[in-house]
Amino acid sequence: MDYEEAKRRARDDDPKVRRSVASRTDVKPELLFFLAEDPSPEVRRTLAANLSVPGMADLVLAQDSDEGVRTGLVEKISRMAPDLSIGERGRLCDTAAEALNILARDQITRVRQVLSEALKDVAHAPPEVINALARDSQAVVACPVLEFSPVLSDADLLEIIASGPAQGGLGAIAGRVSVSQDLSAAISSTNDVDAIGRLLANANAQIREETLDLIIDRAPAHELWHAPLAHRPRLSPATAGRMARFLADNLLDALSGRDDLDGETLKAVKKVVRRRLGDESNLPDNEGSQIMDFMKINPPVDMVKSLNETGRLDHAVILKAVYAGDFSFVLAALIARTGLSLKVVRKVFAGQSAKGIVSMVWKAGLSMELALLLQQRMGRVPPEEVLGNSTETAFPLNEDEMNWQLEFFADYRN
Repeated sequence: MDYEEAKRRARDDDPKVRRSVASRTDVKPELLFFLAEDPSPEVRRTLAANLSVPGMADLVLAQDSDEGVRTGLVEKISRMAPDLSIGERGRLCDTAAEALNILARDQITRVRQVLSEALKDVAHAPPEVINALARDSQAVVACPVLEFSPVLSDADLLEIIASGPAQGGLGAIAGRVSVSQDLSAAISSTNDVDAIGRLLANANAQIREETLDLIIDRAPAHELWHAPLAHRPRLSPATAGRMARFLADNLLDALSGRDDLDGETLKAVKKVVRRRLGDESNLPDNEGSQIMDFMKINPPVDMVKSLNETGRLDHAVILKAVYAGDFSFVLAALIARTGLSLKVVRKVFAGQSAKGIVSMVWKAGLSMELALLLQQRMGRVPPEEVLGNSTETAFPLNEDEMNWQLEFFADYRN
């Protein structure tokens, strides 16, 4: 089409005629730029999809009042990006990067979402655009680039973790094709249970032993982590042994049956398995009998009360004692912090009372996380009767119910 004919059609009163010009690739750039401000949204949408539109027209379209125009522009630029030569990529940065920056901050979530999906795996996408999308408050915008974009550096991702990404953002980072030790440590230091679970399930995630130890410290209360932990590669004997203390039987079988564990690690696992099965005769130094010793021996009440009076009997100290298997200390801690008698505390554990244990922990001013652990490890409460779960921090009973439980055990006569 010659210039004059194209010019005449670009000014035609019929939007369909103008739209036919907007779709062409053989007209002068200035005519396409002219159509960028056409009164018909349909003409502008057609223009937005045209690969021959000059960059200045894209800038105009990026600020168009019509969402369909802006979305169409995103889709066009994304189609262009992966197939460009090195030289053309430079031209893209010069002519389209500013348009992408505008679109990355669009008020309509759908526009930003389409842009994120389009650029998530484009290696040469403008870094400022990817970073803007990664920091978006909407998960549908942020998560695609957080999980897949090769443009984001560890420094970028650590900064995003520190500032708090969109909901689901930590899980997206945890699922990246490569997760460094620093990123793993940053993710594991958060309270995002789902993200840590995804991190553990990612075979490409590099996790330092000390980071894994910290995760295992918290793992008994988070069943979601158990399966991926049981299948983590390169477990040390100490780590595998600690995991064997709280894994469900099916996962314990998987752990002890792994063929990639060395002899020392397998020995540590099997020792814990025997203890859990009650085969105490095969354990050295009567190790198996330690499980219920706290019900038979006198706990160090005076010493623990002294710690409590000086403010040193805090949640962390008691939690550490639980993980260490020092249940006698834990028993004394419950006595010191609740004011209940040794007889009453023992009654609760002897009765395998989930409600009683939860009520004692509440009375002691401790967490539901600890209440869950004590039900499982000291109370031997059957799994189907355990109160609470690893995703909730609130106590499952109200105050009246918990006070009643404590009064019941205080008045109960054997």
